[in-house]
Amino acid sequence: MPGQLKEVRNRIKSVQNTQQITKAMKMVAAAKLRRATERIIQIRPYAAKLTDIMSNLVGDSGVTSPYARRTEPPRKVLVVVVTSDRGLAGAFNANIIRLARQHVQEHYSRQLQAGQLMVMPVGRKAYDAFRRLAWPLQTDFVNLFHRLSFEHSQQASQWLMDAFRQEQFDAIDLVYAQFKNAATQIFTVEPYLPVVKSQGGKTATNYLFEPDQEQLLNKLIPQILNTRFFRVLLDSNASEHGARMTAMDKATENAQELLRELSIKYNRARQAAITTEITEIVSGAAALRG
Repeated sequence: MPGQLKEVRNRIKSVQNTQQITKAMKMVAAAKLRRATERIIQIRPYAAKLTDIMSNLVGDSGVTSPYARRTEPPRKVLVVVVTSDRGLAGAFNANIIRLARQHVQEHYSRQLQAGQLMVMPVGRKAYDAFRRLAWPLQTDFVNLFHRLSFEHSQQASQWLMDAFRQEQFDAIDLVYAQFKNAATQIFTVEPYLPVVKSQGGKTATNYLFEPDQEQLLNKLIPQILNTRFFRVLLDSNASEHGARMTAMDKATENAQELLRELSIKYNRARQAAITTEITEIVSGAAALRG
């Protein structure tokens, strides 16, 4: 019985230590989430409007852009998978990787079998997952989240645009988590290149171009694509911190529930030990009197 009590005490101490860690990680994630939320809220309307303008320009201008080159079906495909570098964020990374694999199987299975599909992982978890699958990888930008800034993001987006212009790829898709709130992330697949033209039925927008229309488009579209890629990274960054804060909050609650169960178990074991000792004392006294 004393050994059982010691074991339960050790478990209680271990759970308490774990709970302190999860509380601290929750507070750190909450602080990072506030900063990440501010950044994505600031850039999202700007990036959305620029993307809308780009789609309208490519769709209505009649000017041929190298970023609108479309090959059906695409022969060579690049899928950019954006995850986090670290775990302890619930199913955040697993959901993104699962969505990426599902997207490839549904749309690019022939390219994968022919060796014409490549994955560009952004984040250590994506790199580890697709390395185990032995899929072809572009690994130059795995560590973008180490120093998340527009300048470093632009290096990656510029590489994507150059590769598309040079016809290394016919289609480039992005798989990432769109931030909604701390508890909700929308796991998303969206085309990056070629540029998606505006759909019919929308109100036509008449633009006045100065300088030359084609020159302006070729200058404007790369800047918009750079901004759009940076917005994707900020979305994923905020989603990661939200998922981690939620996961650590749930872990803290589970630790509290486990502590309650262990306390009940400890009290019952202690009561049983006391009862046994009293019984032994009474039996011994009775034997002496007898």
